Amino acid sequence: MAASARVVVFGSLNVDSTSYVASFPAPGETILSWGFQVALGGKGSNQAVAAHVAGAAVELVARVGADAAGDFAVAALDRFGLPTGAIARETDAPTGVAQITVADSGENTIVVTGGANLALTPAVVDAERDRIAAAVLVLTQGELPVATIDRLAAVADEAGVRFMLNLAPPAGVAPETLAVADPLVVNEHEARAVGIGTDAAVATLEDWRSVAASAAGTVSRSVVVTLGSAGAVAASADGAWSVAAPSVTVVDTTGAGDGFTGTFAAFLAEGLPLSEALRIAVAAGALAVQDRGTVGAYAPREAVLEAARRAAPERTAPAGGAAPA
Repeated sequence: MAASARVVVFGSLNVDSTSYVASFPAPGETILSWGFQVALGGKGSNQAVAAHVAGAAVELVARVGADAAGDFAVAALDRFGLPTGAIARETDAPTGVAQITVADSGENTIVVTGGANLALTPAVVDAERDRIAAAVLVLTQGELPVATIDRLAAVADEAGVRFMLNLAPPAGVAPETLAVADPLVVNEHEARAVGIGTDAAVATLEDWRSVAASAAGTVSRSVVVTLGSAGAVAASADGAWSVAAPSVTVVDTTGAGDGFTGTFAAFLAEGLPLSEALRIAVAAGALAVQDRGTVGAYAPREAVLEAARRAAPERTAPAGGAAPA
């Protein structure tokens, strides 16, 4: 890996409280879980760990509370070997938390309370200009305040640093922020929220490849749409690609999208083209759903690369064109 593969993540850092159940309760219903786990979470933290595990040099800019949950989160990152020098403590806000329920089907429900994450303001972005300018790629997510996301996009663009935006959950960022995203990473619901693939007939992997191709260069510089068990698509001015996900036994989908995104960021920062990073990231996501939890389910670099080598080749076409038969 190139020594310059440096990723700076501005992101949420939470503690996940996860209950495992046979099936989700109906409104007003009380059920018993068969398992419980407390673990590191937050989309920013998850993606930073995934990029780190994939081999990138990563720095996470985040905020936690001056509480036991903050101690737990920082200690967990230390165990992964991720630098924690850019994580500050907030004395007047608790560490963010995600309350997660995972059904036996592997599907999940998640409620996030931002807490100290909301202290990651535009002023923090301005204070971190030097860190941003020294990066190869800057990554953020929709869990931060909109003004912070907008400011980060502007500062990264001014510095000539690649800006990657995972707009999850959907947030009302400025059109200028979307325009400089390279790539904008969304799932199909988030894509529709920003006006990509609004036609109900858009359903298949190849449908989404064509839609991504039409959005690349108009909505954002490049576009990635994740489609769960179907795979993912990507498009830029150079072309459009689709990669089908391998058939696997799904145990827990929690954090799999973050594993995909963090891995994607690591390999883009390493210098791989969008098409190759897509193929590797799909493999990483498929490995992540086969184990329980979030960051603990992210496979190491060599396992991901081996899984990507075994996968079927992606379908590719010039941007806006039809994929080959």
